[in-house]
Amino acid sequence: MKSKMWQKAEIDLRLEKLRALMLTHDIDAMLVGTNANLYYIAGRVFAGYAYIGADGTFRLFVRRPNDFEGEDVRSIRKPEQIVAILQAEGISIPEKVGLEKDGAAYNEVARLEKALGLSESKNCSGVLAAARAVKTPQEIELLRESGVRHCAVYGHIPALYREGMTDLELQVEIERELRLNGCLGIFRISGQSMELFMGNLLVGDNADNPSPYDFAMGGGGLNSSLPVGCNGSIIRPGNTVMVDMNGNFTGYMTDMTRTFYVKNLDEHARKAHNLSIAMHRALQSLIRPGVEAKEAYNLCADMAKEAGESDYFMGHRQQAGFVGHGVGIEVNEWPVLAPRSKHVFEKGNVIAIEPKFVIPGVGAVGVESTYVVGDDGIECLTPFAEEIRELL
Repeated sequence: MKSKMWQKAEIDLRLEKLRALMLTHDIDAMLVGTNANLYYIAGRVFAGYAYIGADGTFRLFVRRPNDFEGEDVRSIRKPEQIVAILQAEGISIPEKVGLEKDGAAYNEVARLEKALGLSESKNCSGVLAAARAVKTPQEIELLRESGVRHCAVYGHIPALYREGMTDLELQVEIERELRLNGCLGIFRISGQSMELFMGNLLVGDNADNPSPYDFAMGGGGLNSSLPVGCNGSIIRPGNTVMVDMNGNFTGYMTDMTRTFYVKNLDEHARKAHNLSIAMHRALQSLIRPGVEAKEAYNLCADMAKEAGESDYFMGHRQQAGFVGHGVGIEVNEWPVLAPRSKHVFEKGNVIAIEPKFVIPGVGAVGVESTYVVGDDGIECLTPFAEEIRELL
């Protein structure tokens, strides 16, 4: 079944937020064309553009599909038609127009500037990211639903394990369970050159393999074309198995990691895993509107140092420089919980918190959960058991 556009009240709420941010960034209009932002604005992905004017103008210029209809929808074959259509409706292109310079190709930006008659455009990517960082009530409900379904699938993981399995074999079984229970499969990631298929499952020392991608954990991968995640390792006694799999059930994805072990667990690994849980509790007490995101990272780093675990915190051979990030239509949205982050938590932020550790010879341990920031704290949207569990 095709998804429909958001209801008008929801679109108006999002456009109101965007227009307020446009005014603070001295942008009079935006032309948006990337999939994630079109879905945010319209509720469906299409080939074309959304035009948003600070004066209240809103149009969707659609090339494909040819059955997309609506009061604000205009059919086009190419972006060069946009100006003529707007002018025929009495709408002039202003001078200060924003384009997605962080997400669109250089040639696309140059073509749009020429089509709109602009000598230069502004970058509206930050405006869109800031708007999407504060979720509407409808977005939070979609994330809440993804969280419920995400947790339900994780409850099946121990039953999917068989002795002698490889990491790939277990991951495929989890992927199958996710898809059969409604996971959409696509794993949208914000940021340049970020790629991943359905999630990450790390066994034993593969967790210590550095990756080129800006994820909390790496892994060698199965092929040099995608050097991240499982690498064909056999799951052996004493290994930890970290499961960080796709939570996209509604177009809005929750991010969740839980850790398992086989037959016996190293005490250092158990200690580090329990420290991760303690970090979650500390951040639940810390995070509320007005708190700087960098404080969350610093608190976790200080706790790791005090416990003598800094060498293993957020990796061992290669350490990630953050402890959490925003989630929604994509992972790695704003805010970023990093030591130099300039973000400040706001009500409506949805964040994945993931303090993790890599113990050489054992594997990765730790917990990742998704939370929504409320008036005076955070609520967990993925309330699945956090303790490290044995795969039987």
